[in-house]
Amino acid sequence: MSTERNPQRRRFLKTLGLGTVAAGAAAGIGQVPLVRAESAPKDAARDETPRGYRETAHVRAYYATLRD
Repeated sequence: MSTERNPQRRRFLKTLGLGTVAAGAAAGIGQVPLVRAESAPKDAARDETPRGYRETAHVRAYYATLRD
């Protein structure tokens, strides 16, 4: 068996690996469905209820049980 290094073989294997990755990426991108943009913005239809933390009566009742 020869102990010489063959740079062409190494270049071939790198190209083969990069081609496999590129083909996989192309196949993955091809599976993404296209979505149509809506004509009316959703912000106009949104109600004006506040979001996030709100201290309501049942939350205050729970806090009261923790103090005891």
